[in-house]
Amino acid sequence: MSDLVRVEAADRVCTITLHRPEARNALNTALHRASGAALAAAEDDEGVDVVVLTGADPAFCAGLDLKELGSGGANLAGGRGDDHDDLRWTNPIQAVWAMTKPVIGAINGACVTGGFELALGCDFLVASERAFFGDTHARVGVTPGGGMSVYLPMAVGLRRAKEMSLTGNFIDAAEAHRLGLVNRVVAHEELASTAHSLAMDIAGNDGPTVRHLKQLYDHNAALPVGEAIAHEQAVFRDYRVDFDEIERRRAAIVDRGRSQR
Repeated sequence: MSDLVRVEAADRVCTITLHRPEARNALNTALHRASGAALAAAEDDEGVDVVVLTGADPAFCAGLDLKELGSGGANLAGGRGDDHDDLRWTNPIQAVWAMTKPVIGAINGACVTGGFELALGCDFLVASERAFFGDTHARVGVTPGGGMSVYLPMAVGLRRAKEMSLTGNFIDAAEAHRLGLVNRVVAHEELASTAHSLAMDIAGNDGPTVRHLKQLYDHNAALPVGEAIAHEQAVFRDYRVDFDEIERRRAAIVDRGRSQR
C-alpha cells in the first residue's frame, strides 16, 4: 500500500486515512490512485464489513491539488492512466459511489470542494469540532464533476446548497450539524473512537442485509416517492429470509435493543 494512504483493520472495520498532511491531503493523481486502490481492497476483503474514511490532521481533504491542477490539470481526470490501467477505481469519489459496504466519513478538519464531494459520497458523516466545509469550485474556476450539484442539495436543501456553491463561503461543524450535513459533532480527540464505535454497531448486524439496505436507499433516493415505494415492495417480495438465522440471532438482537434504550 502507498505511503499516501494508511490502512488499519480491526473488529471487521477498516479505517482508511488519506495521508498527505503537508498538502492538507489534497488530491493529486497519486493520492487519487492510492485511495481508490485502498477502498477497492476493503471492498474485496471478506474480513471487512464497514469502512471509516478520514484524513491525517489537520485536514480531511482540501480538494484537488491546485499545484497539479494549475500545471496541466492531470488530476481533473482523477487517477486515470492509459488504456491499460488495471485499477478498478482510480479515485476515491468513484469508489465510494460504487462500494457495496457502508462508508462512514470521519471529518477531522478542512473538507473542501473535491474533498467535500468525497465526504458527500459517504453513507453518513461524523465531524470533529474542528471540521469545516466549503465548495470553492466557483472561486477556482472549475465546474464540479464529483457529485456536488446532486449530493449537496440532497443533504442541505437546494437553496442552501446554491448559497454555499455560488458564494464559496465555508460553514463550521456546528452549522453543518444544524443543516443535517453531518450526523453528529464530537470533540476532536473522540472522532476516531466515535466513528469506530458506529462502524462496529453496523458490523454487528447481518452483513448481507446491511449491504442490501444500503443499495436500496441509494437506488430509491433517485426515484419519485411512488416509484421508490413500489421498488421497495418488489424487492421485499423477492428477498430471501433465513428464518433459522433470525432465530439463532434473536436473543442477541433483543439484548442489544434493551442495552440501547
